[in-house]
Amino acid sequence: MSGGDSVTRPIEILLVEDNPGDVRLAKEALEDSPVRNHVSVAADGEVALRFLRREKEFANAPRPDLILLDLKLPKKDGFEVLAEIKADRKLRAIPVVVLTTSDAPEDVHKAYDLQANAYVTKPHDLDEFFNVVTCIQDFCVNVAKLPLGPF
Repeated sequence: MSGGDSVTRPIEILLVEDNPGDVRLAKEALEDSPVRNHVSVAADGEVALRFLRREKEFANAPRPDLILLDLKLPKKDGFEVLAEIKADRKLRAIPVVVLTTSDAPEDVHKAYDLQANAYVTKPHDLDEFFNVVTCIQDFCVNVAKLPLGPF
């Protein structure tokens, strides 16, 4: 969807994050947005992939229009999740924004090598964190064109 398009349904966002504080902050920032959205949360990489593949308890999960992915995750880290998403013909078109605490150049390069759509370092300041999450959603929904389903 690009600027000016109307949305008849909320934007589906999958937040893959294991830190409950960051989950709460991101959800608050997204709820304060003028863009209608629905946020689902996966607390580890294995759950994220089951959600995306609509396996087991996620058989009726919505297909995300956008994935916000932390790198430091239990069970399967964000790089593994990203690699599996981008290797899957049914999932690879979903934009993935890496949202993580790491600003290590090797992490940035690896994420882009694995076809992340963007890499954003989480700010430590609360207001900046809200601003970053809001800017990501604003860009992805109002500036860029999302490949909205069904697929």
